[in-house]
Amino acid sequence: MAIVPKKNPMPTQAPEVRAHNFQEVALGYTAEIAMEEAARCLNCKNQPCVGGCPVNIHIPEFISQVKVGNFEEAYQIINKTSSLPAVCGRVCPQESQCESKCTLGIRFEPVGIGRLERFVADYHNEHATAKPEAPEFNGHKVAIVGSGPSGLTCAGDLAKKGYKVAVFEALHTAGGVLVYGIPEFRLPKKIVAKEVETLKALGVDVDTNVVIGKTLTIDELFDMGYEAVFVGSGAGLPRFMNIPGEALKGVYSANEFLTRSNLMKSYLDNPVTPIMKGGNVAVVGGGNVAMDAARTALRLGAENVYIVYRRSMEELPARKEEVEHAEEEGIDFRLLNNPVEILGYNNPDDPRDPKNGFVTGIKCVKMELGEPDASGRRRPVEVPGSEFVLDVDTVIMAIGTSPNPLIKNTTKGLEVNSHGGIIVNEDGLTSREAVYAGGDAVTGAATVISAMGAGKLAAKSIDEYLSKK
Repeated sequence: MAIVPKKNPMPTQAPEVRAHNFQEVALGYTAEIAMEEAARCLNCKNQPCVGGCPVNIHIPEFISQVKVGNFEEAYQIINKTSSLPAVCGRVCPQESQCESKCTLGIRFEPVGIGRLERFVADYHNEHATAKPEAPEFNGHKVAIVGSGPSGLTCAGDLAKKGYKVAVFEALHTAGGVLVYGIPEFRLPKKIVAKEVETLKALGVDVDTNVVIGKTLTIDELFDMGYEAVFVGSGAGLPRFMNIPGEALKGVYSANEFLTRSNLMKSYLDNPVTPIMKGGNVAVVGGGNVAMDAARTALRLGAENVYIVYRRSMEELPARKEEVEHAEEEGIDFRLLNNPVEILGYNNPDDPRDPKNGFVTGIKCVKMELGEPDASGRRRPVEVPGSEFVLDVDTVIMAIGTSPNPLIKNTTKGLEVNSHGGIIVNEDGLTSREAVYAGGDAVTGAATVISAMGAGKLAAKSIDEYLSKK
């Protein structure tokens, strides 16, 4: 049979429609399309795609089952190594991981592995009626700090081995960044809730509104009988540029902006959450979080949304698919521009003027690319005399986040690096005995799948450690 050179396109909402709603943009493959896409897989003996997956999903095996219509069997194969398949199929950067290793991709477009994973997970969630059964308790208890992708993965892997696992989440909804950091139109809340319910069926306890380091300390968790602790508390501390005007009203970190929209339900038709409506918005940054913030602002009623990024499109770190969706929806990319000041309204004649202290614009300078820097990307250099002002009412800083120092400051002997990331060895073990860590709490802001990989590694290490006790 002749090779089909291009992957089957993902059905999506029309840009002019989806730009005004929070419903999921990608609609998912049908069974027929999924089987057609699965038939493109070469079923390589050396399976390079598996090596490109941080959680080592048995990719050719599950795709072989999709090819012949055994969708539930395909799900069970994925479930052996991944606790969050419906999530991964939606938000993982497959193009730089498993699909980048696809042999078919050497000459043609790679197999749509992520799209097939999403289809299989959605099929299971729609058709499966039986809940997984909790294994027999093996006598050991483990505490997980944070219910993001690393924490949920670690919890799932340990629960399957018979551990009594408790997940402690600071916010009132389990899911961590999957719930508060990713917009509804990319990852619906019901998808995350379904994955969490599956873990609960395995016997995992999820305790929300518990801030480790304040409500309880890690030392107190050990006093409560937990024999090991995994810290997957993420990187929720926003970074700013430290330019004039960042304290003005109407300046958000992307973290705050997306949290308001997600957990406080600003995406509903008549939200009560105080967040921007209308006006012009500048989003500073070029990663996936910047795309999420810009597209969220558009759906919340912004008239014009600008992505302000100091490098060119070639260096833009966001996923290609997210950039394409943003462009289709009308996001205005102002590339090779760098903010130097945020401007605000000030009426000294009337200090009670309600407009005082609000954003009126963002001053930028144009950039050009010079020699490569330490990251290998060409260094942006300011063009003299190129200042200009964008008239905006809201500025969203999406230039990264760092781990919150709360756990570090309340846990004796826990070593961190200069960026606040917890230091771990090759097994995910910290400087404290029986305390493991992974995900953004270690690396700073990274991908969902890399956090899952860290959670899987820690679960394996914890199991080896406790099996010897």
